[in-house]
Amino acid sequence: MALSKPLSHLKTLTLHHRRPTLLPHLHLRLLSFATPEEAAAERRRRKRRLRIEPPLNSLRHSQPPRPPQQQHPRPSPNPNAPKLPEPVSALSGKRLDLHNRILTLIRENDLDEASLLVRHSIYSNCRPTVFTCNAVLSALLRQSRYPDFLTLHRFITQAGVAPSIITHNLLFSVYCDCKKTDTALEHFRAFVNTAPFGPSPTTYRILVKGLVDNDRLDQAVELKNDMLSRNLSPDPVVYNYLMSGFLKNGEPDKVLEVYEEMNGERSVFDGTVCGNLMKGYFGKGLEAEAMRLYADSVLSGKVGFGAGSYNSVLDALSKNGKHEEALGLFKRMKSEHNPPRRLTVNLGSFNVVVDLYCDEGRFDDAIEVFRGMGEKKCSPDTMSYNNLIEQLSKNGRMGDAEGFYREMGERGTNPDEFTYVILMDACFEEGRVDDAVAYFEKLCTTEKLRPNVAAHNKMIRGMIKAGEIDRARGVLEREGGVWGGMEEVVREALRREGRGEEAEMKRVREEFEREKEEKERRDAEEKARVDALAREEEERKKAEAAAKEAAAAKASAAAIEAILGRRKADVGEQNSETSEVLNGDNAINGANGENEVPDAEVIDGEKGKDGDDAEQVSA
Repeated sequence: MALSKPLSHLKTLTLHHRRPTLLPHLHLRLLSFATPEEAAAERRRRKRRLRIEPPLNSLRHSQPPRPPQQQHPRPSPNPNAPKLPEPVSALSGKRLDLHNRILTLIRENDLDEASLLVRHSIYSNCRPTVFTCNAVLSALLRQSRYPDFLTLHRFITQAGVAPSIITHNLLFSVYCDCKKTDTALEHFRAFVNTAPFGPSPTTYRILVKGLVDNDRLDQAVELKNDMLSRNLSPDPVVYNYLMSGFLKNGEPDKVLEVYEEMNGERSVFDGTVCGNLMKGYFGKGLEAEAMRLYADSVLSGKVGFGAGSYNSVLDALSKNGKHEEALGLFKRMKSEHNPPRRLTVNLGSFNVVVDLYCDEGRFDDAIEVFRGMGEKKCSPDTMSYNNLIEQLSKNGRMGDAEGFYREMGERGTNPDEFTYVILMDACFEEGRVDDAVAYFEKLCTTEKLRPNVAAHNKMIRGMIKAGEIDRARGVLEREGGVWGGMEEVVREALRREGRGEEAEMKRVREEFEREKEEKERRDAEEKARVDALAREEEERKKAEAAAKEAAAAKASAAAIEAILGRRKADVGEQNSETSEVLNGDNAINGANGENEVPDAEVIDGEKGKDGDDAEQVSA
């Protein structure tokens, strides 16, 4: 405690203490406070003084003043320069509450309301952060709602929300999924030239995968070289995509070259490229090398594997005749699966094993594996159902295939165009033309689905093969276009049946005229029916209006009669009272004397006198 008052004012102190011997350079402050409140006040005063005047100011005052430096004017910031995205610290307060509210809508699968809330909040006092916008964009991307994604992205960009690297990556993913790789590369070049930050390894993963999927392997290799030129560490995922592209093109030698390049760049071998490298060895006929790699990387446990890398190895074994090893690996994957700590099995694992059993003709085992997805908390999607339905329908088990198609609707999994194409093709193979047409009609009437070129080709070729040429031509004419050269196929089928083109064109024109007349007749009948209904409605309204007027007039008359009757009653009562009063007065006058002249006689006399005066005046 600091002491600031002397002890000389304490007169009652009787004890005498020996004064301690002090060194000449020390100074003892014999100070004290009368109360604790004074000591606290002194501490507060010293703290305020220290805040206003730091202890080092005496040293600064002792230094000679610096000569004034010439201040250069700061350049004004460029308004067109790209803005940096907001930091994570911006996600606080009301903006954090808005973020959590939008996340709740996303979890409830109400993406329309989430997008609308982001739009309304952009120009409000609580502006959403880029993290909130990215959450909604990512949810739209997961559900493949690409038009809604691009609309919302354009809106937030025009509203001035600074995009982050995640925003750019989501946009690249949309363009790659829509097979618009040129647009994705154009946006990537603009991003590299104008963004205040550089691309991430995830950016190169997205673009390389999109290019490989769209058979543009040369540009994918150039993009990989661009990644290395930016001093980014070589990414095994990027190399794995390149290896899969070379395998798809049937170039196993390039796979080994890419692997050697990755080792030369000192990349970490984490099991990502193990499956494609094994496929490369199998493709070159080096089975021993492939199995040695499998033993050193997978069986030894020295390399870390996840669900995706395990699936790649599982696919390499199953596609190259190593079924026993593949089933053993699948069993090991299920035993190691311990979510959420370790994920070694996913939906793709079950699909690979289902294909393996179907290749061996063990369809019951394939169905059993498909049913066992729920044990590992996996739910089959549309692609998994399509895979099993295709395998069953191609091998004469159409009943089971249609059963799984019905199960899709029961479980809420929506079939896609490929589902209906598989079922149509299987029905045509079994001669069930009407069922195939029914599936095609279901595809045409299903919301958010539209028959593509493959569906039309399957439909027309199947009908021609079954001898239903007229129905095939009807499908072609109904769609109003040429689908993959199907018009020429229909004409060739007609020529084979001896039905010349001129006769067919004449018959088509006759049918067209007949359909036109039938349509005009139906339109005329519909118009007459609508006019009759309109007249009936008009007459009904007029009758209702007349009825309302009559009811109103009747009510008014009744009200008037009631008022007049009440007035007549009041007048009758008043007259009766007046007559009673007059009768009483006459009785009183009769009692007073008979010589008095009645009022009526006096009045008559006065009238007569007035009449005489009037005669004199007239004379």
